Amino acid sequence: AHADAWAETERMSRTVTETDPVRAGDWGPYLMRTRSAAETAPAAPSRSSAPGFAQCRTSAGREPPRRRVLRFGALGVAACLLALVAATVVGRQPPADHVTDTAEIRTIRLADDSTVTLAPDSAIDIAHTPAERRIRLIAGEIYIEVAPDAKRPFRVSSEDLLVTVLGTGFNVYRGDAASEVGVAHGAVRVDHGAAGRQATDRLTAGEFVRLHPSGRVARGLRPTSQVGAWRQGHLVAHDRRFGEMVDRLRPYYAGAIIVADGTLGDESVTGLYDLGNPVAALRAIARSQDAVVRQVTPWMLVVSRF
Repeated sequence: AHADAWAETERMSRTVTETDPVRAGDWGPYLMRTRSAAETAPAAPSRSSAPGFAQCRTSAGREPPRRRVLRFGALGVAACLLALVAATVVGRQPPADHVTDTAEIRTIRLADDSTVTLAPDSAIDIAHTPAERRIRLIAGEIYIEVAPDAKRPFRVSSEDLLVTVLGTGFNVYRGDAASEVGVAHGAVRVDHGAAGRQATDRLTAGEFVRLHPSGRVARGLRPTSQVGAWRQGHLVAHDRRFGEMVDRLRPYYAGAIIVADGTLGDESVTGLYDLGNPVAALRAIARSQDAVVRQVTPWMLVVSRF
């Protein structure tokens, strides 16, 4: 484990040295002062008598200058990564009537006895009137069991789509790369207008429609047990984009997932993955494309083919 950790540290060091430094003229004198201070610093008292501890220090009891510089650099990199993750997490949830946190699934019973189950990092607004029942999906994914009421249609809106039902169970997903509606039982009408193209789809049990921002529409059929499978902790992929599967995993990981290889996004993924262990799921998805996942800090995963 120590050897792997050191190899990762050296890899990060090489990566840093290959970049163009900012204010390059200041780095030389700074490193000279740092090394000089390390050479002349008094020996630190031994903190441990454990076997192997002394091997990490020079005969004078000091850390080798290169390791000290790397240690300071690693701390700086970690601080920058932590700031990036914090900026990603803070403000991730928009203001809404109901929101869920990372890895949190919550079921809400509405006044009409319908139920709404929110996936992690999801947000909805509820606006019921005497004439209709309406939910706006602001972010994330929801599964709804609608209580029948012929006099009050139930509608779900999200960006450029509107789902209308009378009594059914269905799933609605809103993502950056695509939005999707799938039906577990009953029937729904989906009105959508991505890229200015207006269309209507009628879906029954097992059918789904996937809408892309470009206006492309994909329709298909899947087992009804896979509609809203995330409620049982499953992520199911049938010939899905790698980038979309990573997006589906992000709400279950309390940190940032960075795809560093631009060639991975459009690769096809098929499989069944465990949302209860998002890191293992991401590694399995990456292995299908000969990619690897590196945990740079406890809050950041980096996916690449190198």
